[in-house]
Amino acid sequence: MTSLADLHFDNRFARLGDTFSTRVVPEPLTNPRLVVSSAEAMALLDLDTSAAQADIFTELFAGRQIWSAAEPRAMVYSGHQFGVYNPQLGDGRGLLLGEVVNAQGEYWDLHLKGAGSTPYSRMGDGRAVLRSSIREFLASEALPALGIPSSRALCVTVGDDPVYRERQERAAMLLRMAPSHIRFGHFEYFYYTRQHDALRQLIDFTLQTCYPHCQQDAEPVLAMFREVARRTMHMVARWQAYGFCHGVMNTDNMSILGITFDFGPYAFLDDYDAGHICNHSDHAGRYAFNRQPAIAHWNLACLAQALTPYVEVDTLKAELATLMPLHDAEYRRLMNARLGWAGEQPEDEQLRAQLLQLMQDSASDYHITLRLLAEDDPRARDQIIDRPAFDNWLHLHQARQSIDTSAMAGRLACNPVYVLRNYLAQQAIEAAEQNDFSEVRRLHQILRHPFTAQPGQEAYATPPPDWGRRLEISCSS
Repeated sequence: MTSLADLHFDNRFARLGDTFSTRVVPEPLTNPRLVVSSAEAMALLDLDTSAAQADIFTELFAGRQIWSAAEPRAMVYSGHQFGVYNPQLGDGRGLLLGEVVNAQGEYWDLHLKGAGSTPYSRMGDGRAVLRSSIREFLASEALPALGIPSSRALCVTVGDDPVYRERQERAAMLLRMAPSHIRFGHFEYFYYTRQHDALRQLIDFTLQTCYPHCQQDAEPVLAMFREVARRTMHMVARWQAYGFCHGVMNTDNMSILGITFDFGPYAFLDDYDAGHICNHSDHAGRYAFNRQPAIAHWNLACLAQALTPYVEVDTLKAELATLMPLHDAEYRRLMNARLGWAGEQPEDEQLRAQLLQLMQDSASDYHITLRLLAEDDPRARDQIIDRPAFDNWLHLHQARQSIDTSAMAGRLACNPVYVLRNYLAQQAIEAAEQNDFSEVRRLHQILRHPFTAQPGQEAYATPPPDWGRRLEISCSS
C-alpha cells in the first residue's frame, strides 16, 4: 500500500497551460474534522483505511497542506444551463489538485470541492456547505454499488467557518475523484469562443488520456464521440431503471467519461412518478425523471456541435439518430433483469408499461414494489390499489419469468433493499450539523451493500415518513 506522502502525481491537465485552467491555492478550513471517508475510494489510490486516522489526512483534504507535487488548478469551461448557453462558467468552488497514478497505472483526478474562491466564482465565495458535501459523498459511493457509473468521493471534512446560503451554515470540503474532470462544457467553451487551436488541443488530450483506443480509428474524433454517447446513454438507462433523478443535467454537469457527475438536487424516487421533479428550481420540469433520456440526447447534440470543426455535420446527425434506440435497448435489458425476464419478447413493452402505470396510479414505492416482486412476496399486491388489474398483470408476469433455479438469485442481485432516499440523507445531515457524524457513517456502510438485507437495518429499507416524501432540494444542496 501507498502512504499519503508517497502518492505519485502526474499532472497532465495542468501541463496544458493557462488557456485551460488557472492556478489557485485552496483556502483552508478552520479547525477541520473528518466527517466520513470511503475505504473503496482510498483503495483506488492504493491507500488503506488507516490513512484516514492520520492527522495529515484531514490537513490535506481541508486545504491546510498541499503535496509538493500537486498543482491546484481551477478549470475553465462553459455550458448550457436549463437550455440557455452561459459563455463562461468554470470551477467556481473546486480545484483540481492534481492527477494521481496508482500501482495499476490508473489515473485519478483529485478534485477538492469547497476550496474557496477562484476567477470563475462569479461573485460567489467558493465554499461548499456541510449538507451538500455529505449528499455528494453519499451519492458518489452509493451509485457505484448499484452498478451506476459515477465519480467517487474519498472524504468530507468540516470546519468552523461560517457560510451563508439560505441560512448560516458551516463550510466543508469534499475530495472528489474521477479519471477525468473534463465536461461537455469544456468543448463548448473553446468552440464558441472560436479558439479552435485550443479545441483541437483539448480533443487530442481527451483522446490520449480517456479514449486512446479511438486513436486507431480512421476518424478518431467521431469514434470518441460515439463512445462518449454510448456510455452516456447507458448511464442514463441505469438512472431510469433504478429510479435516480439527477436534477440538473446542464452540459457543464455532463462528464466526457459518461459517468454521473456534479451532484446537486438529486433524488431517488420514493413513490413512482414518471414526471417527478427533484429540483425545486426546475419550474418548467426540464429535468423531470422521464425527460432524462431526451435531455441526455440534447446534451450530446450540444457536444456534437462543438466537434463540427473536425467531424462532418451529417455524420454527427447520423450518430445522434442512433442514441435513443441505444438507450431504450439498455433500459429494456436492465428492467427485464430486474423482473426476471430472459431476453426480450414482443409483449414485454406493454407488460412493463402496465406495471409502471399501476404503480403510478397507486403511488407505489418504486423500490419496495420491485424488490417484493423479485422475492415472489405476495405483499407486492398490497402496493397496488387496483388489485384485479394487478392480479391479471401478475399472472402474465409469472408466465414470462424464467423458471430455472437461479432465477430468484439473479433478480435479488439487481433489486436493491437499500437506496439513498432523501429523508435518510436528511437525517444524517441534521445529526452531522450537531457534530454527530455516526449516522452519515452508518448510512454509508449500509449503502455499500445495497442488494443484501442487513440484520438490524430494517429501518433503512422502509418507505419515507410523511415529512420525508418529496423533499424539496435546491441547487445549493
